[in-house]
Amino acid sequence: MFDWDDLRIFVAAARAGSLGLASQRLGIDAATVGRRVARLESAMKSTLLVRSPAGLQLTSAGAQLLGIALDAETVMEAAANVTRPDVIAGTVRISAAEGFGTAILAPALPGLAAERRGLRVELAADAGFLSPSRREVDMAITLSAPNAERLIVEPLSTYQLALYAAPSYLAAAGDPGDLSELKAHEVVGYVDDLIFAPELRYLDEVQTGLTPRLASSSIRAQREIIAAGGGVGVLPCFLAEGLTRVLPDAVLLERRLWLSTHRDVHDTARMTAVRRWLKALCETNAPKLSPHARPG
Repeated sequence: MFDWDDLRIFVAAARAGSLGLASQRLGIDAATVGRRVARLESAMKSTLLVRSPAGLQLTSAGAQLLGIALDAETVMEAAANVTRPDVIAGTVRISAAEGFGTAILAPALPGLAAERRGLRVELAADAGFLSPSRREVDMAITLSAPNAERLIVEPLSTYQLALYAAPSYLAAAGDPGDLSELKAHEVVGYVDDLIFAPELRYLDEVQTGLTPRLASSSIRAQREIIAAGGGVGVLPCFLAEGLTRVLPDAVLLERRLWLSTHRDVHDTARMTAVRRWLKALCETNAPKLSPHARPG
């Protein structure tokens, strides 16, 4: 039999991806975290976590145990709150599209923290998504609607994208007169084989055959390349401050953000509060997310 507290520490280590970060969150030293995980592995007679250049990685046995542990955590939390079901407290881990997560969500989190003192929010905002169905996160904001029976999925917001360039670039290269002239310009975009969602294939939608000379898997990096005069590229309008919109009558794209949560935690007080906050945040930022009238 294993110590239930060791299981709690294992969950923290698996979520954090490193002993050091887990120790900070738990308030104990990293060596103790390592010893407690090792003790659990000994009790389970199986390796649960392995070190890699990317941090701690779950083995197949570790992934299976993590899923069970998270289910147990949900049940224990429900039991603890049985006489106070409306208490909004605990951790909510959110995976979000990089641009939205860094430009819209992150700046608003201090306000949420001030309003909900019992909440702890962990934001994973990068190129690629973590999955609520695998319990990597509690909720995810994605560009397409996930198809998984264990998830509850709902539309969150639409947002617009357009073609942008730095004023310095256009002063040197000139404004393209129409879409056909884009091929004569430097183009910035995604690394083709690192595109993780078809919704990110913006350039094909603008003009067939556009190939970026400068490319990145990060939309924030693309924005910096464009701002530095690297060329013309498609950006979410909410990331384009200080840039000049190119071919405004010809290029305006729209995408939708989807919010998904795991069924097991969907109706908890903390998840309900964060969902409502996210929807209100998108409504408040609607003029920034979709600032332009559609042509025609």
